[in-house]
Amino acid sequence: MANAPDYNKIANQIIEVVGGADNIISAAHCATRLRLIVKDRDIIDDKKVEETELVKCCFFTAGQYQIILGTGIVNKVFDEVTKLGVSGSSKNEQAAAAAQNGSTIQRLVRIFADVFVPIIPVMVATGLFMGIRGFLTQDAMLGFFGISADAIPQQFLDFTTILTDTAFSYLPVLVCWSAFKKFGGSPILGIVLGLMLVHTAFPTSWDVAQGAAEPMLFFGFIKVNGYQSSVLPAFIVGFLGSKIEQWLHDHVINALDLIITPFVTVLTSLCLGLFVIGPVFHSVEMVLVHIVTWLFALPLGLGGLIWGALCQVIVITGVHHALNLVEIEMLSNTSWNPVNPVGSSGIVAQAGAAMAVAVKSKSVKMKSLVYPSAVSGLLGITEPAIFGVNLRLVKPFIWGCVGGGVGGWLSAVLNLRGTGLSVTGIPGALLYLNKQLPIYILVNAAAFGVAFTLTYLFGVKEDPENAERGAKEVPVIKEESEVKENQVKELRAFVSGNVIPVSEVNDPVFSSKAMGDGIAIRPSAQMVAAPCDGKISMVADTGHAVGITLNNGAELLIHVGLDTVSLNGEGFQVLVSEGRNVKQGAPLLKFDKAFIEGKGLAADCILVLTNTDDFPDVKFISGMDAKQSETVICTF
Repeated sequence: MANAPDYNKIANQIIEVVGGADNIISAAHCATRLRLIVKDRDIIDDKKVEETELVKCCFFTAGQYQIILGTGIVNKVFDEVTKLGVSGSSKNEQAAAAAQNGSTIQRLVRIFADVFVPIIPVMVATGLFMGIRGFLTQDAMLGFFGISADAIPQQFLDFTTILTDTAFSYLPVLVCWSAFKKFGGSPILGIVLGLMLVHTAFPTSWDVAQGAAEPMLFFGFIKVNGYQSSVLPAFIVGFLGSKIEQWLHDHVINALDLIITPFVTVLTSLCLGLFVIGPVFHSVEMVLVHIVTWLFALPLGLGGLIWGALCQVIVITGVHHALNLVEIEMLSNTSWNPVNPVGSSGIVAQAGAAMAVAVKSKSVKMKSLVYPSAVSGLLGITEPAIFGVNLRLVKPFIWGCVGGGVGGWLSAVLNLRGTGLSVTGIPGALLYLNKQLPIYILVNAAAFGVAFTLTYLFGVKEDPENAERGAKEVPVIKEESEVKENQVKELRAFVSGNVIPVSEVNDPVFSSKAMGDGIAIRPSAQMVAAPCDGKISMVADTGHAVGITLNNGAELLIHVGLDTVSLNGEGFQVLVSEGRNVKQGAPLLKFDKAFIEGKGLAADCILVLTNTDDFPDVKFISGMDAKQSETVICTF
């Protein structure tokens, strides 16, 4: 029997490879990812991170360095990371740190995700309970034991009702609690407010919707009922309630704070929730549900085709978390979720595309990477397959989207609907035990098969390991057959402009020479060229940095602009690929100086010798205007 992973050791390794605890502002996690807010993303070696035990892949987006570990693992690693002194920030602190990056939509989605992710395990369990109950009470299963539905004890049915209905009946309690916690309020006040929104004094939302009860009438025109099936009202009440509480803490004298603050917070929040927020935002969430319902009701399965093809594209942006709200609302109102099976087909299709890459590859190393990623996708965790394989090769991701579209189309045509959410792939079968299991298997098999076949035939025309090297950019220069054997003695200007010492750069990581000694050029041109013969050892995914290894062992880093990693590749065009040999003067990348400066960032182009200690006689020359490929800026 294999030994259990040493999560403390893994946490130590992760902290070390991301630049140490001093480089980590805060840590948080979701279902599969360890999310770090770091001071300097550029000092992190992605390859070393991915070589760490249990790490599937990593990437940087919207101000967060995200490490994919998988469900059941990430929480254990997170616990150990916080024990080692890293701030396990409340999500609001981390969101504030990350809020400086990303679009308004991305920031809004992160907020929704931070509130809804903590309650997803409860929704998952409830969905599984529904699936199991449907399986145990269907006629075919009962007939197998020679009994009918009449033979099922009422106590058993009541017991299963408790398992399946509690979370949805008290959903506002969960949402209010999570929102108060997210926005810095007292979670216990959130729990109380949530309970008040579903108090038995109010007719339930279900009874009112079915005409079995009349809503209560306040002030002669405001109709009020319980909000058992509502999510947005509880979310907004939680947000406003936490802010009211914080304001009161700041303005009420300490002697009266314990009495006045909770009293006013609960009273004000409840009045707002019942008479303003509830009626307005319940209508808003109904509009969202109707939009999704309309999409899936389009003729000929068109809605399923669209969503199945695009759902994994949306996963890349992270905004897929916003659908949790709609799925929860649909389940609360109808007990059915048509979004889940379509999303599952999209996930399984990406697994099929990755599996085709693994089968076609002749590289043992590539197979060892891709097979686990494909299996992970079949289990519902798609990030390793997407970020670790398919997106790097581009075409497999596209064919995976096609397979997802086919599966989504079948799901919509066959009216497949889940009993829960957030469980997909093979484990998701538990949501379809109510006579839908064969259809669920068919839909996912079709998605997997289409993506696998198209990827195998058209997705990778050469060995995938070789294709991956060139997938990030299209080289525009020919690779030199080999670098000359004579030792490099000098470096020439890699861009035209004014040369300054690296110590004058307005970035402590470079000016302190923590990255190594070097120079910077304030550019007058927008093309970066190789300062000497060498081999491309690194190309940043965001296109703002290139590494070069010289035949004398020197390791150079060329970094264009300060904090330009936040641009996520905008304004950059990479002209080389990792592993290529280049001659002095060969173009490496283009950048848009006006665009960079228009974003409020400096366009300084920096060159550092990262292993300066190995070259005690190196001399960097500055204080002049340099012409690209002509002016000497360094001698060995």
